[in-house]
Amino acid sequence: MEESRLKTGIWVRAMLRQAGQKGNPGMVLHRGDEDAGSVLIVLLGRDRRMCVLAATRTPDGRRAWFRATGEAAVDQDSVDTYVARQRERDPDIWVVEFDAPDLVPPFEAKLI
Repeated sequence: MEESRLKTGIWVRAMLRQAGQKGNPGMVLHRGDEDAGSVLIVLLGRDRRMCVLAATRTPDGRRAWFRATGEAAVDQDSVDTYVARQRERDPDIWVVEFDAPDLVPPFEAKLI
């Protein structure tokens, strides 16, 4: 069963609030389409290591995430390169960064 889809801007604000309440502040690095933009999540871990999560859908229509920059943590240059390439392809994409010391999403997220 496909879950109902919130407008992207509302979803982003809710995740920022949820993460902030857990002590993991976040911020919007690039604002995308308010209604239906896709989302990239940048997780900033210890020692400035990072990863990027990209949104996808499971076969039953639920939101899920995959590590777009690979399983291993990467540096800022790798993240910047990946995000720039995605923004060229999709100018309506949202880019949101969270402090996440263990590179675990600070909001409810299914990783695949």
